[in-house]
Amino acid sequence: MNTSEAILRYAESLPEGSPIAAKELLHLGERASIDQALSRLVKRGALIRAGRGVYTRPVVSRFGKRAPSPEKFVEQLSTHTGEAVAPSGAAAANMLGLTTQNPTVTVYLTSGRSRSLALGRQKIELRHAPAWLLQRPLERSGQAVRALAWMGREHAPEAARRLGIALSAKEKQELLSMRSMVPGWMAKEISALAL
Repeated sequence: MNTSEAILRYAESLPEGSPIAAKELLHLGERASIDQALSRLVKRGALIRAGRGVYTRPVVSRFGKRAPSPEKFVEQLSTHTGEAVAPSGAAAANMLGLTTQNPTVTVYLTSGRSRSLALGRQKIELRHAPAWLLQRPLERSGQAVRALAWMGREHAPEAARRLGIALSAKEKQELLSMRSMVPGWMAKEISALAL
C-alpha cells in the first residue's frame, strides 16, 4: 500500500468534516512523501485543502462530491484542536431574531489564533476572541452575549429588551449568571432582564 492509499484509508475512517493535519500522518512515512501524497490527493479531488497543512475529505452523494458543511468542519476542528469555537456575533444576532441580516462570510470566534480556511468556494474565518465572548458556545445564552457585543453599546438597550422576549426563563438565568464576565455596559443591559 502506498502513502496516498494509506492517507485515503485514514481519512475515510474519520467522521464527516474531520480535519486532517499533515503532522498527524507522520506514522505513514516521511514528511516530504506525506506532503507530496496530500498534494496528489487534492489534485485528484480525493481531499480538500482547507488551509495551510489542514485537509478534509469531500462528502460524496449521488449528485457528486461537495465540501462538508462549515458547521460540521468547524465543530470537528474544535474537537481536534481543543479550541473553543462559537458562531460570530452577527450570526448569533440573526439566530436570535435580533436582525434579519445574514452574514456574507462565515465567521467563527475562537480561543486559538485567527486564520482563514476554505472549503471549496466557501470561505471560513476564525477570529481570535476573548474568553468572555466564548462562554457557552452552543447555547442561546452564549449567543445572546455575542449578539449584544456585535450590536454594540448604542443598540444594546433595544437588543436586550428583545432578548428578554426571545429567551426562556432558564436561558435568562444563564445569561444573568454571566454578568460578572462581560464588559460593564453589557452587564448593565443584561441586569435589566432580572427586573
